[in-house]
Amino acid sequence: MNRNELRKADINLMVVFETLMQERNVTRAAEKLFLGQPTISAALNRLRNLLNDPLFIRVGHRMEPTARAHEILKHLTPALDAMSTALSLTTDFEPSVSKMTFRIGLSDDVEFGLLPAMLKAIREEAPGVVIVVKHVDYLNISEVLMSGDITVGVCLTRELPANAKRKTLRNVQPRLVRADKPSGPMSIDEYCSRPHVVVSHVASVRQFCG
Repeated sequence: MNRNELRKADINLMVVFETLMQERNVTRAAEKLFLGQPTISAALNRLRNLLNDPLFIRVGHRMEPTARAHEILKHLTPALDAMSTALSLTTDFEPSVSKMTFRIGLSDDVEFGLLPAMLKAIREEAPGVVIVVKHVDYLNISEVLMSGDITVGVCLTRELPANAKRKTLRNVQPRLVRADKPSGPMSIDEYCSRPHVVVSHVASVRQFCG
């Protein structure tokens, strides 16, 4: 395919293809991209016509990629990464004179621990920018990233959109605070025997129950 023929291609189809290669399942790919299953199926049909290959063969509940699909992915992934980088370089950023608005998502603990110092640094280096902070958590961060409500988020994460990049900032270890005077370390059996209070912003305890 020469560059003139690239007009036939749709970058959204390439993202769908990459996600299908990762998930090997139309339903999971649809969930990850926040699209309907019929939309993913239609995109797969378009990909098959465009690339002149079945791309995936159903084996049980999984979709196994063809040899051609593996070869395409090998070239496609770095191309998508390069395109993402190129699009992010469309304008020069001068912090001292910028009037841009940045929308970021922070969980409660990150907002408490990070935001004051971050705002202080921003006011010194980029006094004209506007920072919009939206509350996020592991339940909604994928949705707000995909919708464009935020461009970056800092919180505990699970599943993220296929085109999202993730980096570990720190490892958090739980701590136990007790009001009584301990005679020694608390065992797991003693801990489990104590009364517990669950604070849940979704009014559900299902994620805490085994």
